[in-house]
Amino acid sequence: QVQLVESGGGSVQAGGSLTLSCAVSGYTFCMGWFRQVPGKEREGVARIYYHGRNTDYNESAKGRFTISQNNAENLLYLQMNNLKPEDTAMYYCAASHRTGCADAQGWRFFTYWGQGTQVTVSS
Repeated sequence: QVQLVESGGGSVQAGGSLTLSCAVSGYTFCMGWFRQVPGKEREGVARIYYHGRNTDYNESAKGRFTISQNNAENLLYLQMNNLKPEDTAMYYCAASHRTGCADAQGWRFFTYWGQGTQVTVSS
């Protein structure tokens, strides 16, 4: 069984930075970060797989966010720079056992979720 516990959310002004952390226990093939705002579907932001050798980002995160993992300490990170008000959301750490989670449509195979951490960006 996979367990995920996020930390590091908070409030920041536009242009600022935050780093989210996720403590991971159990086997995973992919790990990732999703976000959700009220009234909208949860969206994939970034994912990492093949023991950290590959990463993918959604269009809004490219060039601003960096996903990484520390295998020795079983930690997953999301470094977020140049934050914008539209980045405001609940952010979730997520994981998957399925190798299909690395495919183009693999975001839907993430089935393990943390409790979420709020990120608020003010203009």
